[in-house]
Amino acid sequence: MADSNQETHYTENVQNHLKQVEALLDNCILAEEMAAMREPPHEGRHTPPGTSLNKQHFADLRHKLDSLHPADIAYILEALPIEQRLLVWDMVKSERDGEILIEVSDAVRDSLIATMSRDELREAAEQLDTDELADLAPDLPQNVMRDVFKSLSIEEREQLRAAMSYSEDSVGALMDFNMIPVREDVTLEAVSRYLRRFDELPDHTDQVFVTDREDRFKGVLPINLIVVNEPEMVVGDLMLPDTIQLHPEEKAEQAAQAFERYDLVSAPVVDEDGKLVGRVTVNVVLDFVRTQSESDMLSQVGLREEEDIFASVWKSAQNRWAWLALNLCTAFFASRVIGGFEGTIEKYVALATLMPIVTGIAGNSANQTTTIVIRSLALGQITQGNARRLMHKELAIGGFNGLLWGGIAGLFAYFLYRSVALGIVMTGAMLLNLLVGATVGMTIPLVMQKLGRDPAIGSSVMITAITDSGGFFIFLGLATIFLV
Repeated sequence: MADSNQETHYTENVQNHLKQVEALLDNCILAEEMAAMREPPHEGRHTPPGTSLNKQHFADLRHKLDSLHPADIAYILEALPIEQRLLVWDMVKSERDGEILIEVSDAVRDSLIATMSRDELREAAEQLDTDELADLAPDLPQNVMRDVFKSLSIEEREQLRAAMSYSEDSVGALMDFNMIPVREDVTLEAVSRYLRRFDELPDHTDQVFVTDREDRFKGVLPINLIVVNEPEMVVGDLMLPDTIQLHPEEKAEQAAQAFERYDLVSAPVVDEDGKLVGRVTVNVVLDFVRTQSESDMLSQVGLREEEDIFASVWKSAQNRWAWLALNLCTAFFASRVIGGFEGTIEKYVALATLMPIVTGIAGNSANQTTTIVIRSLALGQITQGNARRLMHKELAIGGFNGLLWGGIAGLFAYFLYRSVALGIVMTGAMLLNLLVGATVGMTIPLVMQKLGRDPAIGSSVMITAITDSGGFFIFLGLATIFLV
């Protein structure tokens, strides 16, 4: 309950910030429009408004933005129309550009980068750590990346190359290099002196990593053990050798599962030679889980990529074309199935009013099955050993629901049209189509995963197409046999 209250409090706060910024923007825009009637507009990013503008309004807006966390500014930028977004972006201090670009969504980031000069982009990129720079690099022009690469030290260049060499869904793409290694043969007093040399500890430092002189990982030493034990104690006597280790090539989903299962704050990343190469922290894992969840949600409805809600009509329409085209094809196919039974429908017009019931409930049931299967695949709970058993279970559920709700629908059809045969056809069609829905709802995600593709992509469209076409065929086929 406390976590829920905290989340509500945060949501209310950030929405209040958005409302305040919108009010300040309205004042600034009004002042700018009035001034534009008298003097030419001011140009350039990160420069104060000219004397023709109401300086107080702009000062208030800038003061408000200076007080906000980069994540809150990112939220505000994503919630503003393009013109207002760019005006707010102009008011942000240049030294904060990099951390805000990391926080905003990819679609909004593109619109901000498009307004920045080469020098501004280079300065923004140079503010970031190498792991953050690796995330931003795909969106930056090549000439900017060349400039940034030249400005890095040899160690940072190697770290950047390493971070960019891993796929987006791997542990290597999540890791950072802000780790604190210590030797196992030193005392806690030496470790404490070493830690005090830092101006501040890296974020989410709940433990230090113990290595030998060849940087091979030996274990972890929680910070609390350093505090509560005698300074003369040796690290090797207190360290925890049996701890969770991640590997750069592992799937990021596996790391997310480990963080959730073991309540981790940070975890070491160890290469194939056993050397410590980085660490993964819980904040990065949470960002990955959120991003994956959003990506799966978009994929299920056929959106090719994350969409800026204030993008142009043309760009947004293009983002939605692929699945609409596929839906149109499946709809034409379903219409041809119905067309094959025109004679039956002409003789028994009631069939036309009952067909949507058969297809609708089967589609919903299949999507329920698919959602459960996709979630179980993401958690690694479905294996070759239990997949067949799960298929039998889903078929049993489909059969039970088919008899139950098919019987109810059959009674509904009987009372409407006073036809026992129509009621039986309705029940049989519901039963068979729910079995079809259970089969495709289980099979499609498994096949997609076996082919190396995201099970969420396209599942709902294919399921709808199969349950619609199959439902029409089964219902009208049974009607042709028993009613005509």
